[in-house]
Amino acid sequence: MELPTIAAPGVGERADAVADAACHLYDTVAPWRTGAPGGWSRTAAEDAAEAIETTAHALAHIDPGAEVVLAPVHAALADLRRRLGLAPADPLIAAGLPATPRTVGNPRRTRWVRVLTPPSPRQPPSRTTS
Repeated sequence: MELPTIAAPGVGERADAVADAACHLYDTVAPWRTGAPGGWSRTAAEDAAEAIETTAHALAHIDPGAEVVLAPVHAALADLRRRLGLAPADPLIAAGLPATPRTVGNPRRTRWVRVLTPPSPRQPPSRTTS
């Protein structure tokens, strides 16, 4: 399969941001090297694992066989979660959506807000006319 040279709106920018964030994370933890705690907290490890899992789910939509190719990534992360004593990843249903509501939506956007305030009801998207 040959990919197009131009991605859908927002895809290239978001993928670039994920790659940059991963590089910055590596640069932050690399000085600790193996054998030391690495500066990780439980929350940071869960966030990093979720980022990889979510990215793998996004990549699974690139090609019909991609999900099979990426299955070892999910298996490895499940094993890592067990080794670190972290909660398992959300189970997925056939449509690729969580079978049960997530306890935290996007952690970067909702973790602290949900602690302080109840979630807001969903609103339908507003329609703008030109």
